[in-house]
Amino acid sequence: MDRELLEQTLAELGQPAYRAKQVWEHACAGAGSYDEMSSLPKSLRLELSERVPYSTLSLEQRFEARDGTVKALFHTQDGHPVESVLMRYRDGRRSVCISSQSGCPLKCTFCASGQMGFRRNLSAAEIFDQALYFRQVEQVNHAALMGMGEPLMNLAAVIPVIRSLPDLGIGHRHTAVSTAGWVPGIDKLVAEGLPVRLALSLHAPDDELRKTLMPVTARFPIAEVIAACERFYAVRRRKVLVEYLMLAGVNDQPEQAVALGKLLDRTRFKLNLIPYNDTGVYQGSSRAAVYSFRETLVRLGLDTTVRVARGREIDAACGQLAGKSGEASPTAKDQLATSPS
Repeated sequence: MDRELLEQTLAELGQPAYRAKQVWEHACAGAGSYDEMSSLPKSLRLELSERVPYSTLSLEQRFEARDGTVKALFHTQDGHPVESVLMRYRDGRRSVCISSQSGCPLKCTFCASGQMGFRRNLSAAEIFDQALYFRQVEQVNHAALMGMGEPLMNLAAVIPVIRSLPDLGIGHRHTAVSTAGWVPGIDKLVAEGLPVRLALSLHAPDDELRKTLMPVTARFPIAEVIAACERFYAVRRRKVLVEYLMLAGVNDQPEQAVALGKLLDRTRFKLNLIPYNDTGVYQGSSRAAVYSFRETLVRLGLDTTVRVARGREIDAACGQLAGKSGEASPTAKDQLATSPS
């Protein structure tokens, strides 16, 4: 929902100032349309339906995996694809993974979003509407700006979204912002003073290898990125989560684990090893290789976990968002559903 357009329209209609807040609160509480806002006069609901689109996005397809993960494919009003994911956990967490751009300009070789190319930055309303859609499905309590795009390249839109997420029941400490290492954005995020979690996509312990995986390294070498993350920690006092994709024969060797353990200060970083979700480029490390890599890092004193892949069968797992319509995967052909709203 375009909040500025809503406020402008209500003012033009001569409505009292509290109406905008009233509509916004209904939407954030999970209302699927203006018709469900019974505290508003019917005539106003009809007027808003005609003048202010309830969402800036149109739902094209919705998939649900056997583990409860839901992926939604949206289109913007000018036709660009956007994908978002709802992840359900047994401990009660309901986490939304939302996109900040349609596609991605950084072209990481292992990522489907990078392979699809860059369309444009999303507006704050388009980013927030992804989370708002899942709030219509059920209550949500965590958010990760880890979908399509590099969020720190679109901070003008991302920051207002972060500030609005508590209206959905998602506190700042339950919000994570992922970056491929966009150093100016890390520093700007620090300056905003928001107690969010920072997640760094690293995927290699040295610049030479990282350049082949993540071209952004040519602009921001690892040393600069780590220094920026340490500045984040110095102000926020929250460990930076380092994401490390496990690629067979590429970055999963014992000596690379040792180099990674030496690179990351255990008081400032924690590491999350990510099994590779197929995007047609690499082979994922074996389970044995992943856990051997982890054991080396644990011996070096680094807090290291292994991520459980969710939504892989519907191409909703880390690195798989590509904005494509049609079947997400052969195993998901019977999982296509319509919007619950």
